[in-house]
Amino acid sequence: MALFIAFPIGVILVAIAVSNRQPVSLILDPFKPENPALSIEMPFYAYLLGALVIGVILGGVATWMGQSRWRQTARAQGQRAQRWQAEADRLTREREAKAATGTDLAIASR
Repeated sequence: MALFIAFPIGVILVAIAVSNRQPVSLILDPFKPENPALSIEMPFYAYLLGALVIGVILGGVATWMGQSRWRQTARAQGQRAQRWQAEADRLTREREAKAATGTDLAIASR
């Protein structure tokens, strides 16, 4: 199934890379563009793929941060479930011990 998605995306990325091979200068000096202090010259597809990678990373981080409330809730519910399970196990052991001795169950207090 992943092949049906990954293969067309790969073909599109290769087509973009082949059609945008010419070098482009990225000038990071807005005050002297004719003699920049910092400029990078790379093929245009490298900028496109770099922007894509940065976008995926930023989107993943934003999604992860947005879901922190749900992860925290799930963690708290898991701890609560473990406490209830431990209580149920304790009561089961207590009931079995009382049944073995033949006495009545007492209500457990916390």
